[in-house]
Amino acid sequence: MKYRPLGDTGIEVSLLGLGTVKLGRDQGVKYPTAFKIPDDQQALALIGLAEDLGVNLIDTAPAYGSSETRLGELLQGRRQRWVICSKVGEEFVDGQSYFNFTPEHTRMSVERSLQRLRTDYIDIVLIHSDGDDMAILQKEGTLQALAELKAKGMIRAIGLSGKTVEGGIAALQQGDVAMVTYNLEHQEEKPVLDYAQAHQKGVLIKKALASGHICVGPHEDPLRKSMEFVFAHPGVSSAIIGTINPEHFKENVRALPV
Repeated sequence: MKYRPLGDTGIEVSLLGLGTVKLGRDQGVKYPTAFKIPDDQQALALIGLAEDLGVNLIDTAPAYGSSETRLGELLQGRRQRWVICSKVGEEFVDGQSYFNFTPEHTRMSVERSLQRLRTDYIDIVLIHSDGDDMAILQKEGTLQALAELKAKGMIRAIGLSGKTVEGGIAALQQGDVAMVTYNLEHQEEKPVLDYAQAHQKGVLIKKALASGHICVGPHEDPLRKSMEFVFAHPGVSSAIIGTINPEHFKENVRALPV
C-alpha cells in the first residue's frame, strides 16, 4: 500500500480508504446489486483485512445509519491505527434523508459522532452537501462552526463532500479537504483536483468506480483502468471504496498502480 499526504494537514492516508455506508444502511443506496448489512464478525473481519492490506483511512457519516456506532465498537483498541473521516449536515431517519447545516446542529452532530465513535477527536469532518454547495458555504456558517471545533482540538481537518466545482474549490479555499466524484465517466470536477494540487490541499475521491457501474472496452480491465486514471492525478490523496466483499476489496488493492 502506498500513502499520500492529505494536503498540508500533516495527515497521511492510504491510496484506498474503506467506506462504511454498507455497515450501517441498506435503504436508499445506489448500488447495482442488493446487499445484506454484515454482522459484527463479518465487519470485524473486513476491518482486519483492510488493516492487513495497509489501509489506514475509514469513512463514515451520520447519514450511514448505524455505521458510526458500529465503528465505535469495532475499532476499540485500534483507534490509533485509523484516520477516521465523518460528516455533518445529512441525517438518515426512518428510511429518509434530511439536511440541517446550522452551526448548532453542526456542533451537536460532531459531539454525537465523537460519542458514537468512542474517540476524543475525529481526523476529518466534511459537510455532507445536499448539492447546493455554495449556498451552504456562503450562508449557513457550517464550515465556520467546524473551524471552531478544529481550533478546540476536536477535529484535525475540515472540508466539504460536495457536488460542484465551485463548492469544491471554495471549500479548499476556506478549509483543508474536498471530497469529489471523479472517475472514467465523470471528470467534470477535475478543476478541484487541479486547485488542490496547486495549493497543497487534500482531495478524497468518492465513486471512483461509479458505485460499481464502470464499464470500459471489451479488452480492458475496468478496475485497473479506473485506478490508474484516478491516481494519475497528483492532486488525489485517496479514493474511498465502499465494498463489504473481502475478495472485491483485495481486487481493488491489487489494481492500484505500482
